[in-house]
Amino acid sequence: MKSAIVCFMSLLPLALSLGRPRGVSIERASLYVGKEFKCLSGGQAMTMDYVNDDYCDCKDGSDEPGTPACSNGLFYCENKFYKGTYLISSRVNDGICDCCDGSDEYDGTISCEDTCEQLYAERKAQLEEFKQKQEKGYKVKLEYMQQGHRTKDEKISRLSELSKEKDAFVEVRNTLQAVKDQTEAPEKEAKERHEKAWEAVKAERQKVQDGEKASIAFSELNINQDSVVDYPELMKHSEFDIDSDGTVSVEEAKEYLEDSEQVDLPTFITKIWPNIKEIYKSKASKAEPDEPERVPDEGEKAGDPDKGNIPPDDISEGGPEDYHDKYDDEDVDGDDDDGDGDEEDVDAEYTISSRNKRKKSSHLLNTVSDEEKMPDFDDATKKLIAAADEVRRKFEEADSNVKDVENEISAIKKYLELDLGPNEEFSALKGQCFEYSDREYIYRLCPFDKTSQKAKSGGIETNLGVWGHWYGPEEDKYDSMKYENGQGCWNGPNRSCHVNLHCGAENALTGASEPSRCEYQFEFTTPARCSQPEPVASPDVHEEL
Repeated sequence: MKSAIVCFMSLLPLALSLGRPRGVSIERASLYVGKEFKCLSGGQAMTMDYVNDDYCDCKDGSDEPGTPACSNGLFYCENKFYKGTYLISSRVNDGICDCCDGSDEYDGTISCEDTCEQLYAERKAQLEEFKQKQEKGYKVKLEYMQQGHRTKDEKISRLSELSKEKDAFVEVRNTLQAVKDQTEAPEKEAKERHEKAWEAVKAERQKVQDGEKASIAFSELNINQDSVVDYPELMKHSEFDIDSDGTVSVEEAKEYLEDSEQVDLPTFITKIWPNIKEIYKSKASKAEPDEPERVPDEGEKAGDPDKGNIPPDDISEGGPEDYHDKYDDEDVDGDDDDGDGDEEDVDAEYTISSRNKRKKSSHLLNTVSDEEKMPDFDDATKKLIAAADEVRRKFEEADSNVKDVENEISAIKKYLELDLGPNEEFSALKGQCFEYSDREYIYRLCPFDKTSQKAKSGGIETNLGVWGHWYGPEEDKYDSMKYENGQGCWNGPNRSCHVNLHCGAENALTGASEPSRCEYQFEFTTPARCSQPEPVASPDVHEEL
């Protein structure tokens, strides 16, 4: 009895196939048996004579699977020795061969060649080729998995070691910090003492220099040499023109004299000079045209010691008054007559003396002394500095050790936080970069880091996005990657990149496109995406036949 049932069940598909209307698949054959047919979507019923009568009776087109009568009907291509497919009924008998077995063009209008066996052979070859890639890729994937687990274990172990190293380095650094503080205290005290003494010296020098400058300025302002500077004398200096109207008024001049009519030298130095020294313009500092060289007179040409040969020291040390004082009691020419030649000599000598005095004044007012540089520290302070430098060097070395360990710990933790696949198979991609070129651009993928593009003509690299997360569907999230927050587009969003992953014998970036503005798509093959291969079966062969 049991054998009879088995025999019946085995013959049932054949029986159904023999009684099937044209365009009906074996899976739907049971719906088209008997004397009556009912539309598959329900409702209307009819006798089997209405099936494939080239008139559409059912709204769902199910009564005309083998004719083009219904626009929404489906014709089943059996495609023996290959895979069966459904075809829109409107393509039946349209003069174009759609089914590889030609069953869709049965009215004889066109003769279709049966290409199913050829397609089967091509498909089988493709499956064989893919299987070989899959086998090769899967072997590499197993190596990736082993290396990934090994790397992860090593990093976890290293993390434990680094934690201990950090504790030791921190202890050394803390000890050296205390020693450094103790060593730097006397160093700081000695340096501050030296610098404070130097500041005092500079202040005293500055005070003296300031007094000299003030005295020179007083002398220049005191035009009538009456030992006081009054407001009319200040009115001759345009720098005291407060309202910039081109003249110095009485009020403006008195304001700089602190409402005094006149001031003597001590008052000028202590009260007036501090307020005007930043704006006062010394006559000596003003640019002067070069004076023409004076032609020596006959006495000078003859070498007369009393004409044109005034000792330089006497000229530079004294002004006009000094000159006259020196020669009042002595007749230069040996008599009491004041000839014209004598007057010319005096004028020339006075001019030279005045110019030299102004040069000396200019030097005092405007030059900076070389003595402004602080002298070296004494030997005792130098020893303290050397000792502190050595401790600082050791401390900086210890501090550098702590920071290096902390950086390594941070890098390992960041690595361990990455999802590198259920078996760490994607760890082999970390730290690598891959490129793909088209006619215009070079695209670059650095897994778990960034994506970019660069024009072949040159220019800077454009960031298409940095690593975001796995982007595949819930059932296979490792199917693709998402890179986000790339360089912003002009009047658009930040660039992003979607990377599709495929099984391959080796890692390769095989394609790049921009399906939407500022949204890029890469195609990447890698052994990490290869699953364990299964025996290649005949592609969708109708085993039931």
